[in-house]
Amino acid sequence: QVQLGESGGGLVQAGGSLTLSCAASGSTFSVNGAGWYRQAPGKQLELVAGITSGGTTNYADSVKGRFTISRDNAKNAVHLQMNSLKPEDTAVYYCNTRSRGVSFWGQGTQVTVSS
Repeated sequence: QVQLGESGGGLVQAGGSLTLSCAASGSTFSVNGAGWYRQAPGKQLELVAGITSGGTTNYADSVKGRFTISRDNAKNAVHLQMNSLKPEDTAVYYCNTRSRGVSFWGQGTQVTVSS
């Protein structure tokens, strides 16, 4: 069974930084890839950043140049470094991976950016 656990959310002032981490059990990020999604109140879930098994990354236009997704194969973890945070980045952030055609989600971590 695949389980994902996020950590690192919190409250930060605009312009600040946070790093989110996602640890997995039952799935290997270097094999299955991973993504970070977010959902703000009243808005749809959106992909923030993704990393493939080969290490290729992609980002939402709104976070390009500010966020960086990375993977630690030794720890089977994925990180999201978020810099120059804006109030519009406020959301619950979820880690996601797919294994054998099934999508798995973490419980989410709240990121709140104050102006």
